[in-house]
Amino acid sequence: MTTISTRDGMHIFVNDWGTGKPVVFCPGWPLTADMWESQMLFLAQNGFRAIGYDRRGFGRSSQPWSGYDYDTFADDIADIILDLALSDVTLVGFSMGGGDVVRYLNRHGSQAVSKLALVSSVTPFLMHTKDNPDGVDRSVFEGIRAGLTVDRAQFLADFNTYYLGTNRDGSSISQGVLSQTLQMAYTGSLKATLDCVTAFSETDFRADMAAIDIPTLIIHGDDDQTAPKGATGDRTAKMIKGCIYKVYEGAPHALYVTHKQRLSEDLFAFARA
Repeated sequence: MTTISTRDGMHIFVNDWGTGKPVVFCPGWPLTADMWESQMLFLAQNGFRAIGYDRRGFGRSSQPWSGYDYDTFADDIADIILDLALSDVTLVGFSMGGGDVVRYLNRHGSQAVSKLALVSSVTPFLMHTKDNPDGVDRSVFEGIRAGLTVDRAQFLADFNTYYLGTNRDGSSISQGVLSQTLQMAYTGSLKATLDCVTAFSETDFRADMAAIDIPTLIIHGDDDQTAPKGATGDRTAKMIKGCIYKVYEGAPHALYVTHKQRLSEDLFAFARA
């Protein structure tokens, strides 16, 4: 556990486990580094240095009033890599974090990064527009912001149903996992939680795809009710030449929980190869 200072004077909380080749885990909205605990433990126990961090605005990191945009999030990754003197990094981005890592590569290049993994990623562009007909309608995101503003606690509790897929027959998610997920989400500032909805819904990453020049693994569930595979994983895979695309049958958005062992093993194999 450590804290690094960013170029704009914020503090980013970092978990740094194990030794070996570094794997940096970027969290999804509105969670923290703790969402990755199973994957980080597995990699750290098997010869890797697993590094996870809390995005600014969430968890144990600084909670400024502004700065919740992808250029800033990418710069935070750059500051982590610089501060910890990392090289030959495997970058792993989940959901909103998929945008962080591809924007990092476009903004800072791949000199310190050797591999990229996108898990349930929101890339390449989540919102429906005239030139992005497969995206999600703007009204959905307006509804999310409205729900968060009226009653954030209950909105996030309801959101868990789709995020974790507990509305599907056969779901085995425990009450403990539900509680832990909400506990992480509640540590974020309301301002950051709202602003990040705007960031992940309205940021177009299609140009960032062209900057990806390293081996890439894409993993997506085919029952993702939060970032539907057709609008995200399928399209991202078509835009990154030579990528490995793995679809987890029946997996929801939060496959790091529902398919945690499979994901851990797939990330380990990819980072090791």
